[in-house]
Amino acid sequence: MTVLRLGETGFPDALEALPQPPDHINALGDLSLLEGAPRRHVAIVGTRDASPYGLRVATELAHAFAECGVVVVSGMARGVDAAAHRGALEAGGGTIAVLGTGPDVPYPASHRALHAEIVARGLVVSEHELGTPAGPGCFPRRNRIIAALADLTVVVEAPYKSGAINTATQAMDMGRTVAAVPGPIDAPRSAGCNLLLRDGAQVVATIDDALGLMRVARKAGVQAPELGYEEGRVWDALADGTASPEGLAYRLSLSLRQVIEIGGRLELRGLVYTTSAGEFARRQLSTGGSSASRGDRGAGGALTTPQVNAETVAGGDARRGFLVFGKMK
Repeated sequence: MTVLRLGETGFPDALEALPQPPDHINALGDLSLLEGAPRRHVAIVGTRDASPYGLRVATELAHAFAECGVVVVSGMARGVDAAAHRGALEAGGGTIAVLGTGPDVPYPASHRALHAEIVARGLVVSEHELGTPAGPGCFPRRNRIIAALADLTVVVEAPYKSGAINTATQAMDMGRTVAAVPGPIDAPRSAGCNLLLRDGAQVVATIDDALGLMRVARKAGVQAPELGYEEGRVWDALADGTASPEGLAYRLSLSLRQVIEIGGRLELRGLVYTTSAGEFARRQLSTGGSSASRGDRGAGGALTTPQVNAETVAGGDARRGFLVFGKMK
């Protein structure tokens, strides 16, 4: 564990902007992820009781930001927070978990594996000492650190009274940009987001709009077969090699049954195969001419995959679409 003290080398300048900055933070993991805060950091927060839509949006947002080199900050809670961390990790990007417990105390306890993965591949920070359990007032204090570390805070589903709204309020008080994903007007879990939007938060209509709030954009010319949203997530998760259905279910927050069904559909399309160990793996695809349609068979029966750029995605790709928002007035 590394201790970073206020006023000493290594303590994040972003935290010094707080009215009451912590006198120190305890860190486990890659300290380089604090560099550039808050300019290259985005906070993605939301309800623990997230809908499947909210989990998808949080994952896709985090994945896209991470691919663009933006560090994803959240609180490692159930629901939206965990989805954001996993989305960043799936993309091979950086993520910071800010805890209201000691840095070595996963909260909730069911997130031990996620905590271990973030320590190994990202960074866990806390102003509390090792072994400190959750206590009264620990999460609002945690939220102010999340808000301070990020130039942009995106709220993905949150009721009126929630930690995510508390984080957004603290971000606004610091003059940071706040965004919210809109939801049904009769859905309690979206009431807080809709309130933020009514009061002037930025509306994110697409992932690319969200990226624009951080002044980044996805690279054009990414090649991919045409897939539905969940199929695309499984396909992307197999980019680095084989994966078991159980491992995919954990990483993507899907049920084992869903992963097996999706894997079956991808196998029928000739995109993946099952290894002798029972794991899924991508088949090698040819990159035929751009005039071929995605999923069409080229010479010799190989699947051809034309170019997909950011404009195509923003224009309605089912894997990438949803809503985003901007700075409070």
